[in-house]
Amino acid sequence: MPKTHELTPGAPIKMADLISDGAHFCDDREQAEKEFLALRERLVALEPKLYADASRSLLVIFQAMDAGGKDSATRKVFTGVNPQGVRVVSFKQPTEEELAHDFLWRIHKQTPRRGKIVVFNRSQYEDVLVVRVEKLAPKSVWQARFEQINQFEEMLTAAGTRILKFYLHISKDEQKERFQSRLDEPSKNWKFSPDDLAKRAQWDDYQDAYEDVLKRCTTPWAPWHVIPADRKWYRNLAVCRTIVDALETMDLRYPEPTWKPGEYKID
Repeated sequence: MPKTHELTPGAPIKMADLISDGAHFCDDREQAEKEFLALRERLVALEPKLYADASRSLLVIFQAMDAGGKDSATRKVFTGVNPQGVRVVSFKQPTEEELAHDFLWRIHKQTPRRGKIVVFNRSQYEDVLVVRVEKLAPKSVWQARFEQINQFEEMLTAAGTRILKFYLHISKDEQKERFQSRLDEPSKNWKFSPDDLAKRAQWDDYQDAYEDVLKRCTTPWAPWHVIPADRKWYRNLAVCRTIVDALETMDLRYPEPTWKPGEYKID
């Protein structure tokens, strides 16, 4: 079940064929929410084991169309996890200093050290998505980045970082509803920007760009997971299942003490 939404390297991908409604996979919301809470408790318990083991790290990447739920998924899934063990990085428009380096420079320095979890809200993939659609670099530049990203992720994996990449897939209709709620509810007005409508007008261009990302950057060491995200309760469950399964399969162990506990007494 944790691999339900995992893509297979080399398999054909058509964005129009991808399912955005989680009810296709689960029609019992109440049961799904119970399972999610149990899984989140397991995640809370596994994080200190990852920290103590200190031989591996976990990098979680969220990508989505605007209003796709990257912030919400991060908040819901990692609620209760020790904040000392998890760090969230949001990648915005590159700074002048970042633009003076290669495109992976700002990414690499934010990757997790051993024992830690880092969540990327957007990522290195912006440099083959936004850069492509907005024509910020010539095709010859962003085309080469697919393989550069694959090699970068292979290097991180070889160094002990498990990479989980989630594309939170929403429909265009669902995006419309979420944008409208940001306009209608004063407490959500701050989430809306007129630029969102310009990006929405480029929906098809972004779908084409994502299709290339999913095809060309699903690798044996870092496959993409396409998460149906129209229904937030299912999105949370699918993401949490995958993260917990990844940590479980790391075979994490608490280190054995170098001293004998029985030889010490606390007065």
